[in-house]
Amino acid sequence: MRREHPGRVHWNPGLDESSLVVGWSMDGGNLGRRTTDYLNRKLDGQEFAEIEPEFFFALGGVAVKDDLARFPESKFSACREHGLVVFRSDFPESEPYGFLNSVLDVAEQHCNTKELYVVGAMVGLGAHTTPRQLFAIASSEEMKEALNQYDLVDDLDYETPPGERPTPNSFLLWAAERRGIPGVSLWVPIPFYLAGMEDVQAQRKVLGFLDERLALKLDFGDLDQEIRAQNDQLARARSAFPQVDDYIGRLESNLRLSDEENGELVKRIESFLSQGG
Repeated sequence: MRREHPGRVHWNPGLDESSLVVGWSMDGGNLGRRTTDYLNRKLDGQEFAEIEPEFFFALGGVAVKDDLARFPESKFSACREHGLVVFRSDFPESEPYGFLNSVLDVAEQHCNTKELYVVGAMVGLGAHTTPRQLFAIASSEEMKEALNQYDLVDDLDYETPPGERPTPNSFLLWAAERRGIPGVSLWVPIPFYLAGMEDVQAQRKVLGFLDERLALKLDFGDLDQEIRAQNDQLARARSAFPQVDDYIGRLESNLRLSDEENGELVKRIESFLSQGG
């Protein structure tokens, strides 16, 4: 029997029903953080609940960046006009089953959540000039059929390797399905040399689907401008470093790089972008 660690609810958003979007803070390409931030900013998301960290995170999980301690956070926001609940968190370090059920407890009991969308990134070996694809894993045949009208890749075949745990996204999908809440796990392959920074095109791909599926009516003008700016920076990096241009050109031709070349490309791109291009 799992231990009960209910979330702390500060106020009740009073939703008749809702859709729940989950993103993880330390996802590749900063996908989970940027996606949830964007939804909350554009849709006036108001924080209303959190999962207490002491049950699921050790003190060793505290990160220090720029001389500031960053403690694990697991917070819910409600975008009430759109019937949307946004949850963002670090991955739990212990009791994942209890943690994920606490997430669903808050969403189900206080927001009447009827469907779930979990955002995730996977590292890809393609170039950033390749259009992003959005992969979807549905928890039921009914949900899979409902997604047929969208631009998704849904013919994945995958099985958790022996001895390994399922991903948190798969675990959450399973836990939700046991409660009768249909769900979708969304994955975007991110170019490996952007995985440690940001991939704005991947964010746009996920948000575009959520906008269409949930009728959010988002204006992506600002995000499209960010994409153009990032592409310009990457184009300048190719112009400044012939080696970088050679590496990316080979990726565009579906050629593999060596591990050493992969590492060199990551180093060059991260250094260039972190200095503003």
